[in-house]
Amino acid sequence: MLYSLRGTLIHRELNLAVVECGGVGYQCFITLNTARQLPQVGSEAMLYTILNVREDAVELFGFADNSELSCFKLLTSVNGVGPKAGLAILSELSPERVVLAIANGDYKALTRAQGVGPKLAQRIVLELKDKVGLPSSTGVVVPDNSMPVSGVNASGNAAQAVDALTMLGFSAGEASAVVAKLDSDLSVQEMVRQALRALGRR
Repeated sequence: MLYSLRGTLIHRELNLAVVECGGVGYQCFITLNTARQLPQVGSEAMLYTILNVREDAVELFGFADNSELSCFKLLTSVNGVGPKAGLAILSELSPERVVLAIANGDYKALTRAQGVGPKLAQRIVLELKDKVGLPSSTGVVVPDNSMPVSGVNASGNAAQAVDALTMLGFSAGEASAVVAKLDSDLSVQEMVRQALRALGRR
C-alpha cells in the first residue's frame, strides 16, 4: 500500500498532480485545497496517498496533509460517496469544516460541493454524526462517550475542537494537549486550524 510520495513535481493541474519518484511519475488526483499548497513544477513535493482499485481502473489520490486524507477516508466510508464526491467536498471545505458541519447536522454546507445533492449530504451527516459527536441541547458538540477531556473545558469550543481533531485521526490525548494551550476565546474553526499547524510541526 502506498502511504505517501515524495519526489519532484513534474506536472500539475487543478485536479491532479504528477510526482516523479525514482524515475516513475505517479499521477494523483487531488483536491483544490491540496492544489493550492503544491510548490512550483520542478520543486520537491510530498503527498499522502490512498490507492483505489476498481474493476476498470486503478487510481491514486494525493493529499497535502494527513487530516485531509483521514477526512477523505471518512467521507468515502459512507455508502454512495465515491472518491469523486469525496474530492469535491474537500475542494470546497477544509477537513475541519467538514467535521464541524457533520457534527452540527449542517448538511447544506456539504451541498456546496459539485455533484453533492441534499439527499447525499443528509446521508453523510446521518451516517457520520455519531462518529463525530452529538449536539447537546445548547448546540454544543460533546463527545459520544460524554467524558470530559482532561485539561479542556468539555462544554465549550475546546471540546468541539478536540472532537474535530480526533475525527481527523489524532488521539484525544495529543489533541487535548494542543487545544489546552490555545486561547479559549477562539472560534472552533480557528482552534482546529491552529492545532493542526502545531501538530504538523511535531
